[in-house]
Amino acid sequence: MSDLLERLRTGLPAEALITDPDVTTSYAHDMASFCEAGTPAVVVLPRTVEQVQHVMRTATELRVPVVPQGARTGLSGAANASDGCIVLSLVRMDRILEISPVDRIAVVEPGVINAVLSRAVNEHGLYYPPDPSSWETCTIGGNIGTASGGLCCVKYGVTAEYVLGLDVVLADGRLLTTGRRTAKGVAGYDLTRLFVGSEGSLGIVVKAVLALKPQPPQQLVLAAEFPSAAAACDAVCRIMERGHTPSLLELMDRTTVRAVNQLASMGLPETTEALLLCAFDTPDPAADLAAVGALCTAAGATEVVPADNPAESELLLQARRMSLTALEAVKSATMIDDVCVPRSRLGEMLAGTAAIAERYDLTIGVCSHAGDGNTHPVVCFDHTDADESRRARESFDAIMALGLELGGTITGEHGVGVLKKEWLARELGETGIELQRGIKAAFDPLGLLNPGKLF
Repeated sequence: MSDLLERLRTGLPAEALITDPDVTTSYAHDMASFCEAGTPAVVVLPRTVEQVQHVMRTATELRVPVVPQGARTGLSGAANASDGCIVLSLVRMDRILEISPVDRIAVVEPGVINAVLSRAVNEHGLYYPPDPSSWETCTIGGNIGTASGGLCCVKYGVTAEYVLGLDVVLADGRLLTTGRRTAKGVAGYDLTRLFVGSEGSLGIVVKAVLALKPQPPQQLVLAAEFPSAAAACDAVCRIMERGHTPSLLELMDRTTVRAVNQLASMGLPETTEALLLCAFDTPDPAADLAAVGALCTAAGATEVVPADNPAESELLLQARRMSLTALEAVKSATMIDDVCVPRSRLGEMLAGTAAIAERYDLTIGVCSHAGDGNTHPVVCFDHTDADESRRARESFDAIMALGLELGGTITGEHGVGVLKKEWLARELGETGIELQRGIKAAFDPLGLLNPGKLF
C-alpha cells in the first residue's frame, strides 16, 4: 500500500489522491442491488491524460487492478470496486474541448455531464440525442462505457451511433487514438465501437469525438390510456408497422403510473392498465400525433390526449422520467432489469413479467422504451426481509430468462457488470465468450482493468 501511494504521488498532485477510508468507501459501488463490491486501496481523481497514463503505468508495474468510474449512476455493478484496487474516477476531466457546427461534432472529456453537453450544443443549433434517464448526473464516459440509451432511441439510436472516435489510455499507459472526426471513415477494424459498451475493461476513455445532429423542432407528446398492456403493445406494433418515426414511444404499466402519482401527485389516470406516450419532433407534429392517435384508438385505447404545447408535453415526459425514482419509493430496495425484445413480442414480455410478479408474490412495475422493445421491469422488495430478497433475485433471473426465450437480449442499455455475468455467458454461448475473453487478453494481458466484470 505504501509503495503504491508513493509511486502515485510522483506523478499526481496531492488533491488527486483520496486515502481516507471513510471517503474511499463511498466510491465502492454504483446504484445496482445484489452486486458485490470490494474495498479500494485509493481513489484517484485525475484532471489530465498524462495523470491517467501515470496511474496505469503504476498499476501495471505493481500489478494493481484499476476500476474506472464516472458518476456511478450505473445499474449493473460495472463500476464496483474490487479489494485493493485503484478507483480511477474521471469526473474532474469535465471539459468540452470543441463544438463544431460545420463538422457537426463535439470533442469532450469523459467527465462531462450528459445534460451539460446537450445544453451546450443546443446553443449552436445542434443536438446530442442520447438521453439516459439519469442525464442530469451521468457522464459521457459512463455512457460510452455502458453504451447507454434513453428515451429518444426509437428515432435517434443509442450512444454507440454517436461515438466517432476516442482517445484511450491502455492498461500499460500507452495512448491509443481510434476512429475519426470525419463524416465517413472505414480504415481498419472499428476499434471505436469495440470500446463502446466495454465497461472499462479494455482501456480508459480520456477523450471522445461525438457526432451531433441539427436541433429538431420542439416535440409534442400524446398520451393514450389502454385497458390492458396487450392493447398498448398492439398500438406500438401498429405505429411502427405504418412507418411512423416518433421521437419517443414510451410505455408505463399500471404499477408505474400509480407509483408516479403517489410520489409526485402528477394526476396521471390511475384507472389505466397501461399508459403510452408518443412524441414527434417533425415540422407538423400535430398531424403526426393525430395519425398515431387514430391507431391507438383502433388498438383499443380508452382515451387519447395530445398535448397542445411543449409545456404540456414536458410535463408528461417528466412523469416518465420519474418512473424509476417512483418505483424505488414503493419498497426499501429495487432491482431494475433491462431486457430488450423484438417489438413484435413486447406484449408477451409484459404479460410474462406480470405472471412472474404473481408467481413470486412481488410488486414489479414496468416502464419501457416501447418503440425499441427495451423493457425495464423494476422489482420492488424489502431488503430486510430475507425471503422477499430471495424471491426478488429469483424473479429478476426469471425475467431475463423470459427475454432470451422471446428472442431478446439481457441488456439493452445498462450493461452487464457484475449483475448479469452468468446471463451474458448464456446469451453469447461458449464460443462467443471464448472470443471475447481473447479480445480482453489482447488489450489487458494482466487482467488489471475492471476485473470481475462482464465474464
